[in-house]
Amino acid sequence: MKYAVIDIGSNSVRLMLWADGPLYKKVCTTRLAEGLSCSGLLCDTAMDRTARAVAGFCKEGEQAGAQVLAFATAAVRSARNGMEFCARVRALCGVTVEIVSGGEEALLGLNGALGAADGGIVDIGGASTEVCIRERGRIAFSVSLDIGVVRLFELCGQDGNRLRAVVRERIEPLAGVVCRGKMCAIGGTASTLASVKLGLEEYDASKLNGLSLSADYLDEIAARLLTLSVEERKAIPGMDVRRADVIAGGAVLLAEIVHVLGLQNVIFSDGDNLEGYLAARGLS
Repeated sequence: MKYAVIDIGSNSVRLMLWADGPLYKKVCTTRLAEGLSCSGLLCDTAMDRTARAVAGFCKEGEQAGAQVLAFATAAVRSARNGMEFCARVRALCGVTVEIVSGGEEALLGLNGALGAADGGIVDIGGASTEVCIRERGRIAFSVSLDIGVVRLFELCGQDGNRLRAVVRERIEPLAGVVCRGKMCAIGGTASTLASVKLGLEEYDASKLNGLSLSADYLDEIAARLLTLSVEERKAIPGMDVRRADVIAGGAVLLAEIVHVLGLQNVIFSDGDNLEGYLAARGLS
């Protein structure tokens, strides 16, 4: 069976085409969470461009002969008009969007990255960040934090001191948490920082999957990004230019999480909640 899975995130919409394994993934940055931290609402223009991106991926999946599945995360579940967005998508392309909870989002990411193995994940999104840890086959810790790169950008801009203060306040629930297994970093912030580390001009999962991002590297890249303008960041080899405005906050957030968890590094995983969503529904 072939599936087209669409992840409607707070910063981007992603597509995975699957047939006995992932055939390919695509991403479209739509910034659905734009303005959400201030208004509590999804703005009309963000809903429109995101719904159109979903419809485009839906059409691509249908043309490939795949069953289309779609789920939405923090921006839609936290917005007061999230159901209005889902209705807009359904009217545009006929797809029913499932809104997943923060707890389920964390578990989807864990299973997508690690399967049934012990270990943990950090998933930095646009409007939320999930940390989930499994030990001896059981969930030992799971949290969905109400902070992500879009929220950070809207709250702090490029102010490094403000970014660190907000991040440290929001990640306090992680104090004292321990992961004894491999800790994976998934999502767009992690993939961008991994690509920058290797200087890749084009995303290549085969080169990035399993790449170690050390605590020292994360500190260094966060500090470097904060000294650069958005345009200067775009010139960095490996930089996703669509993330250039929000990547400094994401780097600060990942670096601070690594420190509060007492980790020496995190491992980038290309497997994430897209694979986890299929596994959770017994379809992979």
